[in-house]
Amino acid sequence: MPPFLDLAPIRGARGTLRLPGSKSVSIRALLLASLAQGETRLTGLLDSDDTRVMREALRACGVPLHDEGEAGLCVRGAARFPLREAQIFVGNSGLSIRTLVAVLCFMDGRYRLSGVPRMHERPIGDLVDALRPLGARITYLERERFPPLLIEPALPRVAQPVRVRGDASSQFLTGILQAAPLLAREQPLTVQVEGELISRPYIDLSIALMRRFGVEVERGAGASGAPRYTVAAGARYCSPGVFAVEGDASSASYFLALGALAGGPVRVLGMGRSSLQGDVRFAEVLTAMGAEIAQGDDWTEARSIGLAAGFRPRAIDADFNHIPDAAMTAAVIALFADGPSVLRNIGSWRVKETDRIAAMATELTKVGARVEVGADYLRIEPPTVLRAASIDTYDDHRMAMSFSLVACGGVNVRINDPGCVSKTFPDYFAQLAALTST
Repeated sequence: MPPFLDLAPIRGARGTLRLPGSKSVSIRALLLASLAQGETRLTGLLDSDDTRVMREALRACGVPLHDEGEAGLCVRGAARFPLREAQIFVGNSGLSIRTLVAVLCFMDGRYRLSGVPRMHERPIGDLVDALRPLGARITYLERERFPPLLIEPALPRVAQPVRVRGDASSQFLTGILQAAPLLAREQPLTVQVEGELISRPYIDLSIALMRRFGVEVERGAGASGAPRYTVAAGARYCSPGVFAVEGDASSASYFLALGALAGGPVRVLGMGRSSLQGDVRFAEVLTAMGAEIAQGDDWTEARSIGLAAGFRPRAIDADFNHIPDAAMTAAVIALFADGPSVLRNIGSWRVKETDRIAAMATELTKVGARVEVGADYLRIEPPTVLRAASIDTYDDHRMAMSFSLVACGGVNVRINDPGCVSKTFPDYFAQLAALTST
């Protein structure tokens, strides 16, 4: 793609969009299929930078993957990967490295994992600290508590239960849970969360997918009331035969917001009431902000009279702990609200593809908003007059997609490095153009 993309003011939007496959589901399903006995056909997989990273990582470990085009991807799994030595590149996919590390620690092999420079700035020490008492042998190759990493065959397990912090990233817990059947050979494996668990719906998603692949996770609570999870002794993954990946709920947020801001109706297919993903709850945020939402089991639709006809979203003061990715979309909608909005409990933004709190504050200010920045919150006061701006995206796909919605305010918007959307939604801007009138 070119170095920048100029978006004309969006005057209206309507239509229907089939969502790409969920990144969160695709990456989890790829790994679970590789660990499950038998062959699994994965349909609806997202084809993007992050999912390609996971596919290539599995191939590097010797997992047989056969792409059959529209018929899906066939994965032949086993409890142990065929190759015990590999160089693995994870790009900037946090979910890929955090789930792979937990699994590779118990594959009796030697693996090196590295990524792009930003990945080497994203902390992984809490996951390593949780895995080492289980016998994991992990060496930091450059900077303590950050990738790149060397993994060597594990030592005997010496600790029970596993303890993992929940307040940095739910992906650490997801990684350990998905690796649990590799450890629960002779006795159950219990994982105790320490501190607050952020992004809990992503853990619910992980557990639901593990169930589809034959492994049950028992939920409970420790003495402090913090979540506690147990995988029974002898648990084994088994293939469900065919597994269909649902549409991406995080990606849906941009188009539902489009329907709300530009009139709509805009309907997304592949994400509805039956969705396993936590970001399906973004529909509740839009309702609170005054949009009209309709929903079926496999679709969601948003509409309003539109900004051009006088619609102003209601300001919100809300906790986004459970849906931090979709919170970025809400931050841009707040530009048009009838008063200041506060987005709370978004501290996890700081360790994503970029420091999203700092990046979001900088770019919102460019278009005229007054922004108050806290350790884990943003207060956004809408501008009296929205300004045209050149938006920097920080190599962060969600910055590009969320700020494209600024064009609904009747101003020109330049998106720098629009190609960064290839991480999760390569044809995002084409789909946006198909639904809008300028």
